[in-house]
Amino acid sequence: MDQAEQLRNIIKAGAAPGARPLARVIAVTSGKGGVGKSNTAINLAVQFRRQGKRVIILDADFGLANIEIMFGAVPTYNFYDLIYQGKSIREIITQGPMEIGFISGGSGIAGLSNLSMDYLNYIIKNLVELDTLADIILIDTGAGISDAVLEFLVASGEILLVTTSEPTSITDAYSLLKALNRHPRFSSETTQTRVIANRVVSADEGKALFNKLDVVVSRYLKIPITYLGAVPEDNQLSNAVMQQMPVSLQSPKAKSAVAYERIVDTLMNKEAVPRAARRGMEAFFAHIIPIRKTDRRR
Repeated sequence: MDQAEQLRNIIKAGAAPGARPLARVIAVTSGKGGVGKSNTAINLAVQFRRQGKRVIILDADFGLANIEIMFGAVPTYNFYDLIYQGKSIREIITQGPMEIGFISGGSGIAGLSNLSMDYLNYIIKNLVELDTLADIILIDTGAGISDAVLEFLVASGEILLVTTSEPTSITDAYSLLKALNRHPRFSSETTQTRVIANRVVSADEGKALFNKLDVVVSRYLKIPITYLGAVPEDNQLSNAVMQQMPVSLQSPKAKSAVAYERIVDTLMNKEAVPRAARRGMEAFFAHIIPIRKTDRRR
């Protein structure tokens, strides 16, 4: 029995019918940096909390620590400490405002492919607990089209693609979808991809942005995308960022905060996510780890 099969057996045992609930894992991504991806993740987290959901953000944008900066909170431990220092999953979760938890990736996740099977078993068994601690887990991926970003997107049942109306942003968003479409393990049948138009001047501009992207995606790719909504350009959002506060907390009536609220309302209405998409965090990481182990042997 190879390592991948052993790990699948661990997942199968933990995911037996009725054994535990599965968290809804949503990856927030973008084709390039500077389009408001991390800010989107944080504000969606606030709006999900207002809906009574328990939320944890995994900051997978390695080396940039965007989430902790925007929350104005310094984590004591990160994912590296879970892997190499024997910390538990509860110990590496930092509490942000409104009891939103976040996990700093550090360099820990990047080293998963080099771990022994014993370490992988330990990590997976810890990650079982995340599904009991959160209803919604938001993955704030790195920007761009790195192998790490693609791995996270392939492992996610739901993808939120953030883009702006700048031509380069739309082009980079398409390039990300193109790379995802070519990934050998990506399945459009079990993945829901939705687009958020950010920093637009009107609702019409947001829909026009999506239509431009959708035309080329429909013609050349096999990824069905849907429009989730638009977030307007907003000075109150910029002020909140400068003060290290989510605009949804600092100015809940701001037009950008209202837009985030509408987006979460839409996502909540789509909560009946198929089990194939709602994989939970344990299966999320198990999806990444064995393939890397296998690829490393080739």
